[in-house]
Amino acid sequence: MSLINPGFGLIIWMTFAFLIVLFILAKYAWKPIMNSLKEREDSIEDALRIADETRKEMENLKLDNEKLLKEAKGERDAILREARKIKERLIEEAKEKANTEAARIVESAKQRIETEKGRAMTDIKNTIAKYALEIAEKVMKEEFKDKKKQSSYIEKLLDETRLN
Repeated sequence: MSLINPGFGLIIWMTFAFLIVLFILAKYAWKPIMNSLKEREDSIEDALRIADETRKEMENLKLDNEKLLKEAKGERDAILREARKIKERLIEEAKEKANTEAARIVESAKQRIETEKGRAMTDIKNTIAKYALEIAEKVMKEEFKDKKKQSSYIEKLLDETRLN
């Protein structure tokens, strides 16, 4: 019970001991403790300031990265558009070249057909003339077996020739 209801002398000695401890702490420990607390507070404040600056720099870097990404996308789109234009131009040129080549081939084929047609017509005419001469020769031989008929026909042809 003495701890619950301390005596007057105990309170005085406790106060005296507390004041001595307080004096010793104030004289030797208070300044170092306060300095270390101040240093700790300053280091925490510096760390917070650095963290805030770092966060701002990260935001700026993020904005720069987004800007670069947008620029890269724009450049990519421009390159793709240019590639599409080049592809379409090449396809168009190839089509024109193919059409020109096809027209040239068709024209060449037409000329060869005409040439071959002319040759065939000449061959047909020559063959017909050859057969006509052979037939005429055979008819004439048969018709003019008789010398009299031959002479009269020759005279008739001579008369017609002189008249012209």
